[in-house]
Amino acid sequence: MDAVQATEHRPLAGYAALTATFLTAVAGAAVLSRATGRGTPERIGAGDVVMMGVATHKLARLISKDRATAFLRAPFTAYQGASGQGEVEEEPRGEGARLALGELLVCPYCLGQWVSAGFAAGLVLAPRQTRLIAATYTAEAIADFLQLAYLAAEKRA
Repeated sequence: MDAVQATEHRPLAGYAALTATFLTAVAGAAVLSRATGRGTPERIGAGDVVMMGVATHKLARLISKDRATAFLRAPFTAYQGASGQGEVEEEPRGEGARLALGELLVCPYCLGQWVSAGFAAGLVLAPRQTRLIAATYTAEAIADFLQLAYLAAEKRA
């Protein structure tokens, strides 16, 4: 561990704070679901799981890579350059909690856990609204893939 710390600064306290925040939010959603009498569902349908998975992919990329959401990341990241269809590459900056949050905000894989947990909590606490939001981002993800397929087909023609 000393060799790793000597060559790479890792904001362990910031990671711990983010983990504590995540666990507190998940526990809070569980307490709220029990307090409102909703409880935990016996099962979640395959359609909901697929829709939430696609929506999680899209929303995590939107938060972490989209040009229009750069203002959210700006206090924690440094712009590196354009990266594909409306996306940008950014690098986390700062120290401690700021760096840890920057690392979270530029990583769609890391954000996926937060977004999917939000969708899961929403499915219990406000299922109709959550399905509407998830369906919207799922449709947007499908449209993105169709746009890319269209561009690829145009290049071949």
